[in-house]
Amino acid sequence: MNENILTAETADSRPRGIDLHTHSTASDGSFAPGMIPQLAWESNLSAVALTDHDTVDGIAEFMAAGAAYPELEAIPGVELSTLYCSREMHFVGLYIDCGSEKLHEFLEMQRAERVERAARINSKLVSLGYPLSETDLTAAGATGTIGRPHFAKALMEKYGFASMAVVFDKLLKHNAPAYVPRKLPPPHAAIEAIHSAGGVAVWAHPVYRQRNERAWAKRIMRKLKPVGLDAVEGYYSMFGPGETALVSELAAMNGLALSGGSDFHGENTPNIRIGCGAGKLYVPPELLKELRHVHSTSERQ
Repeated sequence: MNENILTAETADSRPRGIDLHTHSTASDGSFAPGMIPQLAWESNLSAVALTDHDTVDGIAEFMAAGAAYPELEAIPGVELSTLYCSREMHFVGLYIDCGSEKLHEFLEMQRAERVERAARINSKLVSLGYPLSETDLTAAGATGTIGRPHFAKALMEKYGFASMAVVFDKLLKHNAPAYVPRKLPPPHAAIEAIHSAGGVAVWAHPVYRQRNERAWAKRIMRKLKPVGLDAVEGYYSMFGPGETALVSELAAMNGLALSGGSDFHGENTPNIRIGCGAGKLYVPPELLKELRHVHSTSERQ
């Protein structure tokens, strides 16, 4: 009995974190947009943002579901991909207006690029002896924004690969036989698109898998702050204390706010859970104060 009481007290006293980087079936996650608020609430979060890749198609469902949890702040967002110096860079937009015409124009260009890339990946897979039908991809969740995780899941299910990770290693990762590079816009274009929707522009996982991380992050923050970068992701599933300290230091030097999130994709990244990442992630709710301030004082809308 004492153990049960202690467990309940511990659960009730857990600090309520936030998660400002999640994905749903509207892009390459495994849970429907309407499930994200429930998962966030069950994970004891006080705020969650849906930030699907290159689409806002799931936002209406997400926000409607979030209304059932009045103590949970549901934040409309998006994640945009860019390319700079041969490196892919991602930008999360928070507090966006999904009705923005300029944002939709940008997203339409991104979607067209994804469709073209998917066709090229499929052609390579055919030449390698792994043809996939439209039905195969649809069954793998490719009903909206198609990406490599959809191909990986379809290949795993059709050809008996042990896991999606194995598929990536064998066929889809950078320099693998079926890999096709993306044709992406520069970072400032994504920042402009986010600002056109009244959103807060956040550089996602700024030191994730990069060489010379400090020099790279310092250079990019200095370059992008003058063109509107608002914040950087200092808390991330793959970050340890060192990465968080580094990003936090550089953000302070450049007058940038901090954000954070798990990059949750559900079953498509089974080691990453909403709110706590690989198990140790905790994004302080205090970060929302500055992010809200950036949003509320913006004159972009």
